[in-house]
Amino acid sequence: MHKVKWGVLSTARIGVDKVIPALQKAEQCEVIAISSRDIGKARAAADRLGICRAYGSYEELLADPDVEAVYNPTPNHLHVPLSMQALRAGKHVLCEKPIALDATEAQQLLDEAKSHSQLKIMEAFMYRFHPQWRAAKKLVKNGDIGAVKTIQTIFTYNNLDPNNVRNKADIGGGGLMDIGCYPISLSRFILDAEPIRVNGIIEFDPTFRTDRLVSALLDFGAAISSFAVATQAERYQRVHIFGTRGRIEIEIPFNAPPTVPTRIWHEADGHLREIKFDICDQYAIQGDEFSSAILRHAPVPTPLQDAVANMKVIDALLASNRTGEWQAIS
Repeated sequence: MHKVKWGVLSTARIGVDKVIPALQKAEQCEVIAISSRDIGKARAAADRLGICRAYGSYEELLADPDVEAVYNPTPNHLHVPLSMQALRAGKHVLCEKPIALDATEAQQLLDEAKSHSQLKIMEAFMYRFHPQWRAAKKLVKNGDIGAVKTIQTIFTYNNLDPNNVRNKADIGGGGLMDIGCYPISLSRFILDAEPIRVNGIIEFDPTFRTDRLVSALLDFGAAISSFAVATQAERYQRVHIFGTRGRIEIEIPFNAPPTVPTRIWHEADGHLREIKFDICDQYAIQGDEFSSAILRHAPVPTPLQDAVANMKVIDALLASNRTGEWQAIS
């Protein structure tokens, strides 16, 4: 079986700790190169992970003719510029979320991608590839909880490190961009629709200037999604999906561990059942499905238009916080 040869832009922790090890055990992926603006960091990561090529610049990796696809886990402000650069170098691109700093920038990437129609590009929302989410989506689609009326999400962690990219406002840090994008994405995914309007209340850290607490409502017409995300609170995550005759609860919705089984609960008509899922790595599944799209010349699982739509909701929540009013989605 042919494997897609991957290069990784940067030695970001999510890449070296989670995504690269997952790609290395995936069936259709081979990681052959890693880059950093610090050649020492690139070589250290390559040695640690058994990657054969290390580059001291992103440009060197993109010039490697053997690299077919790149994974872009750089800080948020570099997502669009480097992804465009990769497309222009003839590489397929899997870019970390959020895809851009705003919807306008995301649209610029989409426009660039349209001029490279032979290349694949996708936002790396890995959670959608986990079997627990596919099961939840199927339960909703089959009407097993009736009509969905509300989705409630909580996602929090505590990070006070001033040097962490998530706490740097000038490069796209903050809770809404980092983790608020998940409840927006999952609501659109489960409901298979776009919100009509949104309302957001945001608290900013006075030192970092990043948003540290976000509470939001997304109005889908027939359903309402609500969420709270925080970067300075006790670590926790949970999703509840409520329908007219049942509910779904997802225990570890986003950071599903690759070493232990996961579970969700489905309750309908007064009967509660636990659904267990075998050990799997959602990052490996994502890598394989993206690579399969490349090898089969098929559409990617999640088109880039979805990423643009997610950014529009983020933009609208920021605008709602500024005005104190509901904000329509343009």
